[in-house]
Amino acid sequence: MDVAPHGMTQSVAVKRRAFEIGFHLVGITTADPLPHTAEYRQWLADGCHGDMRYMTRRLTPEQILPGCRSIIVVGLNYHNPGTPHVARYVGTRDYHDVMGEKLKELAKLVDGLWYVDTGPILERDLAQRAGLGWIGKHTNLINRNFGNWILLGEILTTHELIPDTPETDHCGSCRRCLDACPTGALTAPYRLDARRCISYLTIESKGEIPEELRPKIGDHLFGCDICLEVCPWNRFATPSTWQPCPLPPLREMLSWTEQQFANHFRGTPLYRLKLARLLRNIRVVLGNRG
Repeated sequence: MDVAPHGMTQSVAVKRRAFEIGFHLVGITTADPLPHTAEYRQWLADGCHGDMRYMTRRLTPEQILPGCRSIIVVGLNYHNPGTPHVARYVGTRDYHDVMGEKLKELAKLVDGLWYVDTGPILERDLAQRAGLGWIGKHTNLINRNFGNWILLGEILTTHELIPDTPETDHCGSCRRCLDACPTGALTAPYRLDARRCISYLTIESKGEIPEELRPKIGDHLFGCDICLEVCPWNRFATPSTWQPCPLPPLREMLSWTEQQFANHFRGTPLYRLKLARLLRNIRVVLGNRG
């Protein structure tokens, strides 16, 4: 069956459309098993995922979409000056919505099933195999032109497309990210213990932040970019048009009602934090200020 010419034409069309829609990176990979599956299972067995039980439900592309043959991986640059207290990806709109609209449009070309950080797949492994970048020692994707300020999305399809060449690791002997983490969450190169990660503690964890880790949270209200900011590949990062989400004064938010919280943060990533956890984090940050 001669599928290569059609697959090539369709692959080119997909990439052209991805850039027209506004993505900054796009690559294609197969639905073959990923190389780090065994390491991921051991990471789960060691409990490094904390309370994120959904991470135990990772599936193969074939299990998600029977007959899946190709996966399109896209990247969106969010490099911006940032807002104090929150991670740089926190914009005036939730990135799930921003990327979801674009992915929905792109998926029409291949009748695909799309995800934005919500599907049971190892998206960074897929991104590396699709040539978008490599997984750094801080476990995030790094790209030569955008540093590590990249949001990822995927489209699974039964169409056979032409896969791209996987990217190789370019971290070398650098360990700036490991040395910079204030909580020691990066226990080894390419291994993160979420239970000590500031992003996990301020976003995913629903309980109280362990008392011994509170001083190390510093002024981080939602997420943390420390291991990303120190990466030397960021010197090549390209500024984006991403609009950071403005924050009211912390003490003002301490007296907010549920309605005030919703009015200000609905449609942003902070909205999924809910008011109770926002107040928890504010108390930790103010406590660290003394």
